[in-house]
Amino acid sequence: MTTSDSPAKSSARFALGLLLAINLFNYIDRFVLAAVEPNIRAAFFAANDPNAMLRTGTLAPAFLFTYMIAAPILGFLADRFSRWLIVGVCVILWSFATAASGFAATFVALFITRIFVGIGEGGYGPAAPTILSDYFPLQMRGRIMAIFCGAIPVGSALGYVLGGIINHQLGWRAAFYLVAIPGMILGLAAFWQKDPRPRAQPGMVNKPGARKEDYFALLRNRSFVINCLAQTAMTFALGGLAFWMSAYLIFRKQSPELATPIFGGITVVAGLLSTLLGGFLADRLQKRFSGSYFLVSGLGMLLAFPLCIAMLYAPFPLAWVFLFGSVFFVFLNTGPSNAALANVVAPRVRATAFAVNILIIHLLGDALSPPLLGAVAGHYDMTMAFLVVSAAMLVSGVIWLLGMKYIAADTAVIDSPTFA
Repeated sequence: MTTSDSPAKSSARFALGLLLAINLFNYIDRFVLAAVEPNIRAAFFAANDPNAMLRTGTLAPAFLFTYMIAAPILGFLADRFSRWLIVGVCVILWSFATAASGFAATFVALFITRIFVGIGEGGYGPAAPTILSDYFPLQMRGRIMAIFCGAIPVGSALGYVLGGIINHQLGWRAAFYLVAIPGMILGLAAFWQKDPRPRAQPGMVNKPGARKEDYFALLRNRSFVINCLAQTAMTFALGGLAFWMSAYLIFRKQSPELATPIFGGITVVAGLLSTLLGGFLADRLQKRFSGSYFLVSGLGMLLAFPLCIAMLYAPFPLAWVFLFGSVFFVFLNTGPSNAALANVVAPRVRATAFAVNILIIHLLGDALSPPLLGAVAGHYDMTMAFLVVSAAMLVSGVIWLLGMKYIAADTAVIDSPTFA
């Protein structure tokens, strides 16, 4: 996109601010569930039930499976219709479903509400980053995606903190009611935004509308496939770590009233600093290392791996230090890996590419890890479960580093005049 046809800076900044705010409540809504999981387990299952953790662990895939299924469908629509309309409808849907989680009288009803949260977020996930990709040029996308994704650690942590505080004061049901209200307001604001999608001009090869070959080309795109595989292993680790952290801290004899806010604070500080640093660092290193987006992502995961293991065997409060370091390096990939995803696929199929990415990384990542780690913890212990998390971090880092040799060429193809 040239300077002459770029949207006004004020419009771009407002879009970034609105999507950032929505993304914040996206992750707050997700992780309130993890914060109150012990209370939900106590409310619906017997204390001596060895399968209780496995069953509450299914609440994560209840959301994630519908999220994965909805994402390609809604991503396909986002490539053809107003993405802001899709964003607004989906944000309001998941906010209502979050509020409904608090009204669930049975575990089955709670399970169903999480399904509808997944459908709503399935439309937002593919549409939001593609809107930002149209507003900002390739050279800035690492830092823009880092700012946008800064909502992930902050929202996740606030989900823990707000969930823990509201649960302690008003009960676990109230936590779902209260965090849903801002999402409804932000969803309404999306309806008044104009889609920045570039229009076709005379002589351009890139006409509106994707072809069937464009979608099949995603499977032959080396950087796209490698990025998806690495993000899958990362998502497996991060999803398992986030969902079971409250239970792990109880296993380590830490008071939930104190430990959950501490973990939330660690996630906010370490995750936000790392997410922003990763995006800015990857953009800065591009001139020296053509594979800088994958380099920063891979090194972050390789450094997170030993720190996670150290946390498992260190006594508290020293364990908090190792946990801080592990969380910091896990989030280093967030901006670079998402920017790389946008940079190596054609604009006309970008929403679908993000949707396919969502399908893959969650189907094989954090849709599996909560119940799988719950089963491991139920039959062994939480230390063994978190050793599996550490191994996934290592796998992720290795895959990203192996993909460094492809990303420059794949980015150059999309940045050529053919796709301009």
